[in-house]
Amino acid sequence: MALSATTTLPHSVDNVAAVLVNEDFQRHVSQLVGGSLESFTVDGDVAGAFSATSVRTLPTTRLPEFARKFVGEHLKVTQVENWDAPAADGSRQSNISLKIAGAPVDVTAVQRLVAADGGTRVELEGAVKSSVPFLGGKIADAAEPMVAKALNLQAKQAQAWLESH
Repeated sequence: MALSATTTLPHSVDNVAAVLVNEDFQRHVSQLVGGSLESFTVDGDVAGAFSATSVRTLPTTRLPEFARKFVGEHLKVTQVENWDAPAADGSRQSNISLKIAGAPVDVTAVQRLVAADGGTRVELEGAVKSSVPFLGGKIADAAEPMVAKALNLQAKQAQAWLESH
């Protein structure tokens, strides 16, 4: 199942990127959806190429019933973002991988932060896949809107965070 989302934030690429790899911001977003941030690490200098890894525990209350039977009441989600160094125009790109413990779902995406009209256009393209024979498509179809909502929520919360901090 394909993921695609675009939003524009009225802040610089540097500021948006800094928020997306801020541990307090990641904790805030996790708690906003009823979960918790178990760990957050940044490897490398955020001024160049680096990676960020977050591990969250999230409730499954918004998943369809058949999906909750597979995963239980909570999900442990590991998100790894491998960020490229800034391009000559200041834009940034990260390759995102989401793994859900105990669930046969893998998410891969590319997120681009592009300077646009005095702000930043956040572009996300990716895919949700499931390795379960016969049910894989149904599982991926159920997971895709939840993943897309989570990634969109993060972008909207980044704007609110920047305006209040």
